[in-house]
Amino acid sequence: MTIAALEALTFGLGRLIEAAGNAGHRLCLLTGDRDVYRHELAHLAPGALDIIDIDTNDAGACAAALSALPDLSGLINSTDTWSVPGADLAAKFGLPGPDPSAVRLLRDKSRVRALLHERGLSGSRAVAVPARISSAADILREVGLPAILKDSAGTSSRNVWPVRDERQLHAALAEASQLPFNGQLFAERFFSGPVYSAETLGWEGETKLLGVLSRQMSPEPSVREEAAAFPVAFPLPELGRIEDWAGRVLAAAGHDSGFAHVEFVLTADGPELVEINRRIGGALVGEALCRALDTNVYDAMVDTALGRRPALLDAVTPGPAPGGPATAFVLVYPDRPGTLTGWTGLDGLSAFPGAPEWYPTAVPGRRVEHLSDQRGCTGIVLAEAETAELALHRALSAAGSIRPTVVGDDDRE
Repeated sequence: MTIAALEALTFGLGRLIEAAGNAGHRLCLLTGDRDVYRHELAHLAPGALDIIDIDTNDAGACAAALSALPDLSGLINSTDTWSVPGADLAAKFGLPGPDPSAVRLLRDKSRVRALLHERGLSGSRAVAVPARISSAADILREVGLPAILKDSAGTSSRNVWPVRDERQLHAALAEASQLPFNGQLFAERFFSGPVYSAETLGWEGETKLLGVLSRQMSPEPSVREEAAAFPVAFPLPELGRIEDWAGRVLAAAGHDSGFAHVEFVLTADGPELVEINRRIGGALVGEALCRALDTNVYDAMVDTALGRRPALLDAVTPGPAPGGPATAFVLVYPDRPGTLTGWTGLDGLSAFPGAPEWYPTAVPGRRVEHLSDQRGCTGIVLAEAETAELALHRALSAAGSIRPTVVGDDDRE
């Protein structure tokens, strides 16, 4: 029997193959670019995975490929970009999966914000605005400052502008007018406070908090992610409040089963949503969950794809994870754009505490241009410790020794 994956996150493919095997299935990956998974593929045994090279933006071609698979039992869709076509394909083949209309709602951050505001779960409205200077008056009137401008269907922190004054607002609108969008530009309130994400798992409306991940963001005006640690040691009452809030937000947005990655700002008045991703967290969040919970959490992804209640729901208890280490990871960016030629410091990682590991996200020869969001990341350092705080100290120390080397355009002159 076969479980298909319509693309996947950059890391975690090996864990997913293992989980499919645990369920008695073979995993088949449909992908338009194997290079995305080069790190994972390099660590797999020969023949561990079936791969169909296909234009995954072509729904008809994907449907034809899926119809040719033997005993197709489930379709896994763990990315934002392919969440809507994945839901449509699962419905087309009568496979377990989310309601496509609910997935479409979650892919529209503006609609989610408006819905939560209507239901008293957010203090901000969502105001759709054309990307032009004349929109400034509407934003000032309807949202006020500080505000956030963002793409309603954006990913990887692309096309996001925090604005604190009218000068920044006009500059953001001018820049936005020159860029393409996956959705549409909208504005919402800027919420002050540290950023976290609630990593949850649900089944038919029951939501379990697996833990909270810290998020270290870059200084403004960039909005790229710099580091993360899991699980954050909140007091049990606070974890209970976060779990309750996340459950109410997910219920309002129509996400009732499977993983969710709920990013929020912990303001002075409580949590405020940043965005909902109806998937396991990206980067190394899945690996962090596996280690902290001392289990392969991708088993739950397979369970959901097969239409059965994940066993993981009954294995998780509030508070510190039993047995497994806390982890932290740091994203490594170059200090200027150019062509990546490699890294210095990788051979010295073993000298640092926490058993740091290197996960490359780019290969030498790749052009690095976008340093203000996650597209500029060239690799990730992961480290372990007894607590998330100590793991973060170790990961930051180890990552500080690594330097991407790039050749800029001026170097060639």
